[in-house]
Amino acid sequence: MVEAVLIDLFSLSANLQNSIQGLLHNTLETIEKCSSIHAPCVYVMCCQRQRSERKGGQEFLPPALRGFQSLKRRLEVVCTQTTAAALYTIKQRLDEKDLSIIKVILPTLRKDLMKVYINHLFTAVYQFEFEDLHMVSDSENLQISEPQHEGQTLPSQDIALIQSEIQMYLESLPSLKGEITILRSSLIPDDIFLHGFTTRTGGISYIPTLSSCNLFSSSKRRDPQVVVKENLRRLAIAAGFNPEAFHRVKVDHANAVCVMGKTEPDNYDGIVTNQKGVTLAAPGADCIPVLFADPVKKACGAAHSGWKGTLLGVSMATVNAMVSEYGCNMKDILVVLGPSVGPCCYKLPHESAKEFHRIDPKCVRLFDSASPYIDIRRATRILLERGGILPENIQDDSITDQNQNITFCTACHPDKFYSHFRDGTNFGTQIGFISIKD
Repeated sequence: MVEAVLIDLFSLSANLQNSIQGLLHNTLETIEKCSSIHAPCVYVMCCQRQRSERKGGQEFLPPALRGFQSLKRRLEVVCTQTTAAALYTIKQRLDEKDLSIIKVILPTLRKDLMKVYINHLFTAVYQFEFEDLHMVSDSENLQISEPQHEGQTLPSQDIALIQSEIQMYLESLPSLKGEITILRSSLIPDDIFLHGFTTRTGGISYIPTLSSCNLFSSSKRRDPQVVVKENLRRLAIAAGFNPEAFHRVKVDHANAVCVMGKTEPDNYDGIVTNQKGVTLAAPGADCIPVLFADPVKKACGAAHSGWKGTLLGVSMATVNAMVSEYGCNMKDILVVLGPSVGPCCYKLPHESAKEFHRIDPKCVRLFDSASPYIDIRRATRILLERGGILPENIQDDSITDQNQNITFCTACHPDKFYSHFRDGTNFGTQIGFISIKD
């Protein structure tokens, strides 16, 4: 069942909107009658062709849109200067109501154009169906200037213009929940490496569980890649790295490691480099973002370590890649564990808990329960020390000076961090990042 209807009048002049008011009236009347029980929300996109400080859009309301009492509370006219701004505003309304099935009624010649905007601003969470708004008049010759016939592929320059329009609009949006905040470790020398762990503030993601500096997009979440890219751009400015030389691990919850400059695996949870100016990153939203730095050989790495990756030894796999590829000495490698779910909150089924108990009984609390508490940080430290990393070269939540602690529990700090464990499936993601300074 359609949950929302979007009527696109953006490309039509005010005169043409008035000329098709009978058609609009019939369209809205059908929506009103056929959806009397579960009436969808109706959004109308119009172009704000004249500068106006007035809000609400009623001054732009075509006569055909007035007088629908049952739709009154669910009909909104969105007047903006660009299609990107109108669609993003409507997306916010849809997300506020948790709506995802949308019918788009639009001029035939706008369909291919609209699909490009939708592909950039929405994810696979949303379902769109399209219906033509046929504009035929016997009384006068109505011509609509469109660059493209429906069914054809838009020229690459038109797609580039759309992408530029979207980017410019997103760059103009204010940051939410304060400014970008970056946590840094005192263990990693800042004269050689640029590094940090992000928090959730300073981006433009507005959905509560993603707000505001979400740094990962997927087909299962409502934040599109263009929003994540804008969040990353703002982070890059604040941190001082080049977002065009940014490489994030392709999470598989396993232990494969990518060596920069060699063939990239399809999926991997660790990544290493000795190239200057290249930023490596690992995501985390309960899983541990782990950073590695060798100030002697000037090499670095990042790894994503969830409970599966921890058991599979992804951190030591990353260390071993630095040793084999760059000749690093195990005694020189520094390892920092970032914000992640703590043993205070994290539970696993008893069968999975057994694996952590085998590493060390101290990694499990209430072992005899159906869902014991698990300490994936302690397990990571133990495996690193057994592999040859010096205890004093590992920074995690066990440090005695809590002023230096950056391994916060993500589930315990909703104001600072995202948490899959706490927030459910539509969760946001922070990252740990590191690069070698030029």
